[in-house]
Amino acid sequence: MPDKLAGYKRAEAALPEQMLAWQLFGAGMENFGREGRPSAVPLPAIGPRELLLRVDACGLCFSDIKIIRLGGEHPRLRGRNLSRKPVTPGHEAALTVVRVGQELADRFHMGDRFVVQADIIYRGMGLAFGYALQGALAQYVAVGKEVLEGDEGCYLLPVRPETGYAEAALAEPWACVEASYRAEHRPGFKPDGVLLIVADSAAGDAWQLPKEPRPRLALIHDFVPETVRQQAARLARELHLVTGDLAAVAQEYAPDGFDDVIALGPVGAKLLERAAACLAHEGVLAMCSAQALPEAVAVDVGRIHYDGIHLIGTDKPGIAQAYQRPRTGELARDGSAWFIGAGGPMGQMHVQRAAQMRHGPKVMVASDIDSGRLEHLRERFQPAAERRGARLICLNPQELGREQFEAELTTASDGRGFTDIVLLAPVPPLIEQAAPFLAADGVFNLFAGLAQGTLAQLDLTPVVAKGQRFTGTSGSHISDLQLTLGKAESGELSPNGSVAAMGDLYATKEGLEGVRDGRFPGKVVIYPQVRDLPLTALPDLKDSLPSVHAKLAEGEIWTREAEAELLRLRLPAQAPPPSDEAGEPS
Repeated sequence: MPDKLAGYKRAEAALPEQMLAWQLFGAGMENFGREGRPSAVPLPAIGPRELLLRVDACGLCFSDIKIIRLGGEHPRLRGRNLSRKPVTPGHEAALTVVRVGQELADRFHMGDRFVVQADIIYRGMGLAFGYALQGALAQYVAVGKEVLEGDEGCYLLPVRPETGYAEAALAEPWACVEASYRAEHRPGFKPDGVLLIVADSAAGDAWQLPKEPRPRLALIHDFVPETVRQQAARLARELHLVTGDLAAVAQEYAPDGFDDVIALGPVGAKLLERAAACLAHEGVLAMCSAQALPEAVAVDVGRIHYDGIHLIGTDKPGIAQAYQRPRTGELARDGSAWFIGAGGPMGQMHVQRAAQMRHGPKVMVASDIDSGRLEHLRERFQPAAERRGARLICLNPQELGREQFEAELTTASDGRGFTDIVLLAPVPPLIEQAAPFLAADGVFNLFAGLAQGTLAQLDLTPVVAKGQRFTGTSGSHISDLQLTLGKAESGELSPNGSVAAMGDLYATKEGLEGVRDGRFPGKVVIYPQVRDLPLTALPDLKDSLPSVHAKLAEGEIWTREAEAELLRLRLPAQAPPPSDEAGEPS
């Protein structure tokens, strides 16, 4: 008998005239699909410079929930009439080429495998896969110039034949995790950027500006010492003295925001808040003061996450020292790390990564208010931590109470604070509670998707005096996905460790509801080509598909071998038939 899986990998099956796709027709789960089911739609036709890709696996993401909840009000869909032009979500995708446009025959071939870098930019416009562009919660998807000829080149990254479909699909969310540890501020002023200098009346005149790189424009606000004004005049190509409201100054001189803001002396919170609010994308606020800052500052932590702004500082006269980075954004070698809200799918990824790092943290604290998730996390990743002589400590602050919880944190960090704190729950008070536990030169990674405008009251004196940093990233870049895929294919990283449940395409809605409600401790993966696979948690495979369950790794972890067995059992003998208008098999 022919090997069904081998034929599938070679993309030998005849293509259907119709396919199944989950389309979003408006805001709300009731507008996702038709009567709670995927629609039967024509198989996409392709042009000479397009590809038709089979979707082999698609991970479900909380971002998909946000798209469905907001519909046409989603920032990446705003202005689109979804009732007339629906979108298919899904951006964590493993794909196989099944049809090639004639002008691409020298670049792509039947059976080639890829993952897609979802944050696609084409001619300066963001056209993310699964947002503005049709995504992977379908059996097939066509891609064209936006994906193949984007501003950063081709957004399809090749996958080795032996790599599993789920682990390839989950390289995308793992790339977001990797990207968060690569976040770095500039080592100096933005070349040809806009520099604003503000000061407190007690700033003093000992401050020294770096001599390079040179900004295009320097704006000098009230109380800036004359010695600094003279340095700025020599440094910048153009200089202006400005007064009054900083928002008005920005509107006149820097409509896109200030690239760098230097705050000299113990500047008050209100001025720092106004200056930070006027930073450009990836702008830097450098606080330079030999004295403690007088009060807590309301920091827009959402902008740190989504706009990549950086807060840095120094208590030394040389302002260049504020830009120096005593360490990278990577977890400190043999350090101590606290993962807040670690029980969810993305939190488990961060803990898994730390537990498996060769020189990762020696002490890892995972906190969550769900003890069941914490126990699942402990069972999965404590052995990996112990193999390299590290400790994984799981704490439920709700059960312990605040006083005992904080005592446990102090003990775990030997009273010195954590070299790294990673926020995985979008709750601003958690940032305020955790910040005092950050060590000198520590990095606070704001990974959770905090909306812009979300404020946290923070004492920024340790940023000035102790070199602390707050970083944040949203999404990933091609280089991040390449790095992650390389780690997965070399065995350094196992995205399969994130899989918690799976299902066929009909299970998508229930899977998304499970993601929304926190039903599973890890990722849900949809296999659009398989049949008769209701949403199933890995432990439940023991009853429904025992031969698949038998191929799981210790700790009930998904494997390539288990996936291959699933596909042999549940792939149809030929292309699945289309569905009728109600979405049921015809």
